[in-house]
Amino acid sequence: MIISSASDYREAARRRLPRFLFDYIDGGANAEHTLRANVADLEGVELRQRVLKNVETLDLTTELFGEKLAMPVMLSPVGLTGMYARRGEVQAARACAARGVPFIQSTVSVCSIEEISAAVAKPIWFQLYVLKDRGFMKNALERAMAAGITKLVFTVDMPTPGSRYRDAHSGMSGPFAAQRRILQAMTHPFWAFDVGVMGKPHDLGNVSKYLGKATGLADYVGWLGNNFDPSIGWSDLEWIRDFWKGDIVIKGILDVEDAREAVKFGASGIVVSNHGGRQLDGVPSTARALPKIAEAVGSDLTVLVDGGVRSGLDVVRMLALGAKGVLLGRAPTYALAADGQRGVENLLDIFAKEMRVAMTLTGTTKIADLDRSILV
Repeated sequence: MIISSASDYREAARRRLPRFLFDYIDGGANAEHTLRANVADLEGVELRQRVLKNVETLDLTTELFGEKLAMPVMLSPVGLTGMYARRGEVQAARACAARGVPFIQSTVSVCSIEEISAAVAKPIWFQLYVLKDRGFMKNALERAMAAGITKLVFTVDMPTPGSRYRDAHSGMSGPFAAQRRILQAMTHPFWAFDVGVMGKPHDLGNVSKYLGKATGLADYVGWLGNNFDPSIGWSDLEWIRDFWKGDIVIKGILDVEDAREAVKFGASGIVVSNHGGRQLDGVPSTARALPKIAEAVGSDLTVLVDGGVRSGLDVVRMLALGAKGVLLGRAPTYALAADGQRGVENLLDIFAKEMRVAMTLTGTTKIADLDRSILV
């Protein structure tokens, strides 16, 4: 099929993937109101079209936490990325390295910290959940630092898993889940051979390293679910702040007061995020939450954002609303599922082209120009 957008990659991924994997990345919590609002509210952000502004020379580069990026995007941590393509995290990390943007590895990736770090020359970023097993958290942090990683993305909006109806119906969870996944794999032979057979081992690389034994999809649902910690508070994170030697970015901020707490905590940055609409359905979209948060704390730390971004135009919108960088989750995962590393590289190229078009037609030439002045 012809690929010209993230939507095209979504359709290609839908065709190629077993249902349990497509619905896992595509779905949200409950009735998916917030999932849809993330996209719709961002699409509704209107830009001022300007003309005759001499925009011959455009520059997409920016700097975040002392690191120069080819454009202000990064790949968001997505669990089980290694099930969407053969050794998927490695392919995605290589695509990011080729295009000069960060790859953020999920705690529950298929590939381990060591496998990904060995595959790319530049250090990746690492994401960690708040878990009851503090031994695992300390082990993961130690291994990340040993791999030269200096950027920690700490996800705080999962004290408990969201209610994701699609997963129960698709076979990701629910009755006879394993049998349903096997049947779905049989009806998707290309994925079954390329990933199911050639992409082994299908375990949680970082968890396996810690437990000293192989872990699979059942462990993903069980171990992770049993380890979420609803008792956590800001004071419980102080040991991480003291232990970690690099930047800490708190992911999952949706309220101004929580953003101010992140400043008090000493975070280098925050990610304004509702977990892609996968946690609490009915909360505001990130496009709605971002401006007030950026206004309140944007001078005290670096504000990033995710949620509903499906194009380079959406990236420009988020920057205009107050973000300094944008995390991409679903779009690059669709591209990875459809065409591996090449798909992710092409998607990033598409986003860069769309950003250039948006900047040209708003009369801006550099990332610093993308602020509220370009909004209607």
